[in-house]
Amino acid sequence: MAVWVYEGNTPEGEFRSGEIEGETKEEARTKLVAIGIKPFTLKKYQKQIEISIPGITDRIPLKSMVIFTRQMATMIDAGLPLLKCLDLLSQQEPNPQLKKTLLAVKSSVEGGLSFSDAMARHPKVFEDLYVNLIRAGELGGILDTIMNRLAEYLEKAAATRAKIKGAMKYPVTVLIAALSITAGLLWKVVPTFADTFRSMGKSKLPDLTEMLVSISNNFVASIPHITGGMVALVIGWKLLMKLPDGPYYRDRALYMAPVIGNVLRKGAVARFTRTLGTLISAGVPILDALEVVGKTSGTQVIERAIEYTRSKIQEGKNMTGPLMETKVFPSMVVQMIAVGEATGAMDVMLAKIADFYDAEVDEAVDGMSAVMEPLIMVVLGGIIGTIMMGMYMPIFTMADH
Repeated sequence: MAVWVYEGNTPEGEFRSGEIEGETKEEARTKLVAIGIKPFTLKKYQKQIEISIPGITDRIPLKSMVIFTRQMATMIDAGLPLLKCLDLLSQQEPNPQLKKTLLAVKSSVEGGLSFSDAMARHPKVFEDLYVNLIRAGELGGILDTIMNRLAEYLEKAAATRAKIKGAMKYPVTVLIAALSITAGLLWKVVPTFADTFRSMGKSKLPDLTEMLVSISNNFVASIPHITGGMVALVIGWKLLMKLPDGPYYRDRALYMAPVIGNVLRKGAVARFTRTLGTLISAGVPILDALEVVGKTSGTQVIERAIEYTRSKIQEGKNMTGPLMETKVFPSMVVQMIAVGEATGAMDVMLAKIADFYDAEVDEAVDGMSAVMEPLIMVVLGGIIGTIMMGMYMPIFTMADH
């Protein structure tokens, strides 16, 4: 079906512009008149070539999504029509990609699509969880309540993600700095010192210094091989991630990693329980909710566990048994879900689990930082201290003679 770009006025004289679908120009004009718009220009949409940088121009910050969702909830709660809300928010939206998306959603709604279906056309902006919750709000007539829940969910998810990223940022930064400093010392500083000592007639150097000079010489000679190995490693990693089971084994390895694995597991449990609880409280059926949760889990380990659980529920089993069989979720979480299943208060129980694990993530992050920071400093200080000691030992022996 063709897409037509229009400009027109409402019976009240308000200007309107956007896109509408129609097999012919006359069909598009008829649709516009039916929704109260008298078009004065109507042209067939010509697709333009756009240059986008993945992860930069296409990515919308979570904070922008939270602000949009919260403002949308407030406007709908105040009684403003949906199209008016989208019009106002698109005009004041500072993020160009989100602004463009909101205008497209507005045009689709004007063309007769529901709000959720219009959002579903933009999966890079509105993920399955978002679209399904909006659809549940439309069907139940509680769109403002759902938007508020979505905003709360996004805010808590953003906070958890920021904590985990913050915990990983420091050790990764220090590790990169340590490797860079060590490589620089071995590449430039150690050979310079060694040449200086040789020029001073120092044929016999201390054992530690000789060892460092030997390591430095081997390192400098191996730089092309190291560079090639790093390139091959990156290419191999990308190829591995394209395999069907590649991301699964990556996520499994991360969960089994010391220290950081504990933080990632607890963060995944918090996300799973909060997402599932939000969907169930909105009235989404359990099977549909699990399907959405699996797709939006962000980890193959959780996704496969949820797929297995969902298949067992379809066979007539309850949720608790299959969850326990996956051995992915802590037994306490499964037991609390069992209580929620038995009492009919699954959404309340899942929200409590999510709050508990959010607090656990905080503690795990603090604990990880407490362990990693001194450990990294000791290792970094030991490496640099050893190199500097090896370089200055010949000077001390010269002083002795």
